[in-house]
Amino acid sequence: MTRRTALGDFRAYCWFHVRLGAVACIGGFLFGYDSGLMGAIITFASFQDDFRYGKGDATRTNSLVVGIQQAGAFVGCWAISPVAARWGRRSAIEICSTVFTLGAILQTINTHSLPAFYVGRVISGLGLGGSSVIISMFSSENAPKEIRGRLGSFYQLMYTFGIFTAYWVDYAVANRMGSVTRQWQVPIGLQIIPAVLLGVGMLTVTESVRWLAQKGRHEEAWESLKWIRADDSAETRAELEEIQASIAEEQAARSGFQYSELLERHNFKLLAIGVTVFLCQQSVGATALAYYGPQFFKLLVGAGPSNLLLTAIFGAVKIVACGTFVLFFAERIGRKSALIGGASFMAVCMIIITIVTKVRPPPGGGVITSSGIATVALIYLNIMAYNFSWGPLPWPIVSEIFPARIKEIGVATGVGSQWLWNFMYSFSVSYMMAAMNEYIFLFFGVADILIVLFTIFVLKETRGLSLEEVQTVYSSDKTRTKPFLAGSEVEGRSSIDKRGEPV
Repeated sequence: MTRRTALGDFRAYCWFHVRLGAVACIGGFLFGYDSGLMGAIITFASFQDDFRYGKGDATRTNSLVVGIQQAGAFVGCWAISPVAARWGRRSAIEICSTVFTLGAILQTINTHSLPAFYVGRVISGLGLGGSSVIISMFSSENAPKEIRGRLGSFYQLMYTFGIFTAYWVDYAVANRMGSVTRQWQVPIGLQIIPAVLLGVGMLTVTESVRWLAQKGRHEEAWESLKWIRADDSAETRAELEEIQASIAEEQAARSGFQYSELLERHNFKLLAIGVTVFLCQQSVGATALAYYGPQFFKLLVGAGPSNLLLTAIFGAVKIVACGTFVLFFAERIGRKSALIGGASFMAVCMIIITIVTKVRPPPGGGVITSSGIATVALIYLNIMAYNFSWGPLPWPIVSEIFPARIKEIGVATGVGSQWLWNFMYSFSVSYMMAAMNEYIFLFFGVADILIVLFTIFVLKETRGLSLEEVQTVYSSDKTRTKPFLAGSEVEGRSSIDKRGEPV
């Protein structure tokens, strides 16, 4: 049978990848929805009344409500790895779905107990952190190379769409339901739907071909690959053999590995880069804005009902910017160029916002002045720059810089640190705003400047390079890059890899 020549086979092939893409999209949406959810809920009088805390406890409570889930996610992203290695990717994702759902149910129940709510947040965080790691792994291991990058990009896009949805749900319940319990229960309870769909969706797809091959279950791997590709031709058999050969090479590369090797100069440098890249991602201020949108807009335009609307529009700007980057620019601009340009632009925005809000503070009373409009516009421009640079790009950078011998632990360390820095900022920003007021924007502006310097002197341009070429670039101190060239060439190498495909 020629590959996907029959109409029925082609439909089967397409239908599988619709389902595979849906699983990735649901996971990204769930991640984003929860990220954008709590910033507005903690401002609802109904939430404060039901959990019986006053203004004096607001800063500490807000930090715990928002940040404690990221602590659970940090643990979850590490705890799920042995589960996925032993029982498979499907089972791991189903477990994550179940754990998250249990935590969401506990949060939705009006227990009048903040400790019980915190427990629910931690439980959901365990499922959320685990799923963020395994879904990406499952998608990349099953997707054909022709659409692997697109599936990864759509995870980020659906993450942004999840934030957008959470903002508008919060805005709707704030204006439609009044100060009653269901005002905060509805947006929290709605996250149960994508969590359940994620678990159910895993029942419609096969196990990872790569995991089955790693376990020596070659017949099952063959059956899974045939079903995924809707094809049993020699070409598909050759693909399985290529997977098996790749696994053998990786096992040989990791043979005799000792953790002490991570302390060797080059390996330690790569680990430090992976951790620092995600520290930079969280330090530009976008995470703080996502979690505490209404509170930040209060600093810009004063207290008033417009804060939730401005936050909802902020979510719309994010999704338009992220979608534009993913669809049109992801493979057309140099990574280092984008990171330098994005951080530089964000630094300018944050510093100007600090000056304007200090010179022309908001009058309050719901009145938005011209200076308030200008600072809001700068926030929107800032998040657009983020979604063209430090939002999507750290993920492919960290996934490609490690050699095969330390790749798994290197990527896990980088991704794990993302949750650690995420927790650090989501927990501390509430205190920072209380202490610094408008100077918090200056803090992020200065951080952006330091990030520009880190990018110039430490990171290399890797767009268009094969993984082997990336290793060469990072292992040679003599390599010089051209960071501001969109179609970069490193040491005379083409921007197309050895297979003739962009990386």
